[in-house]
Amino acid sequence: MEDKTVIIATLNEAWAAPNTVIDLFLESFRIGQGTRRLLDHLVIVALDEKAYRRCMELHTHCFALVTQGLDFHDEAYFMTHVYLEMMWRRLDFLRSLLEMGYNFVFTDADIMWFRDPFPRFFLDADFQIACDYFSGNSSDIQNRPNRGFNYVKSNKRSIEFYKFWYSSRETYPGFHDQDVLNFIKFDPFIESLGLKMRFLDTAFFGGLCEPSKDLNLVCTMHANCCFGLDSKLHDLGIMLQDWKTFLSLPPTLKRSLSVSWRVPQNCSLNSLHQHDSPGKSVQQTVGH
Repeated sequence: MEDKTVIIATLNEAWAAPNTVIDLFLESFRIGQGTRRLLDHLVIVALDEKAYRRCMELHTHCFALVTQGLDFHDEAYFMTHVYLEMMWRRLDFLRSLLEMGYNFVFTDADIMWFRDPFPRFFLDADFQIACDYFSGNSSDIQNRPNRGFNYVKSNKRSIEFYKFWYSSRETYPGFHDQDVLNFIKFDPFIESLGLKMRFLDTAFFGGLCEPSKDLNLVCTMHANCCFGLDSKLHDLGIMLQDWKTFLSLPPTLKRSLSVSWRVPQNCSLNSLHQHDSPGKSVQQTVGH
């Protein structure tokens, strides 16, 4: 973009196969409100050769990030060695973008983009991140961040923060980058940096852990709190269909009804029932 902001998503072969995550991800940009133009600023970072070739079939801006001696092409099962290496390699790459002067929005490919998120970002924050669970206070470091979606501005504070985050893998061996973020967010070093960290409200940046309740407000929805590619694909497909159905409603119905998602389904989530019960589902709203 004009201010050197780029949208970054990473992709490996497992998520790049036809009719899988990457297709749903790109479709969300095409059908979202104010999101199609953002595809011009999206760079898909491929972690293996097949993912790169598939990206080139689907999208204009693809970048091959091949890591010597590591193979990221299979589904990387949560917390395995390959998964951890993939997450840390990604973080180090994002640090290098900041050092080159690029601001970025990083997004997992299992996040659906339904509205332009930029109007919902904090103007004065260095680092802002989505949450699995949001406390109601954007400054509360007790929030449970999810590093699958964040907006970072390139400056000395953010660069030093990313260096500290990456080096902390040695302090907390065997943990992934999100766990380590939850450890270091309390560290006095971050305060000494002067880094302004903000946590994004799930009303706008939701997920299956804590869905955005109002489809009139939602910007993104993440298939978090979900394990296994098949489960993700199933629930992401329903999420997209719910959005399409919502868009087809007359404006008066969009505004007047409490419309909610039909997910999680295969991404079963017992903790969802601890939250407020959702309103009518989109399908109920239109009589299905």
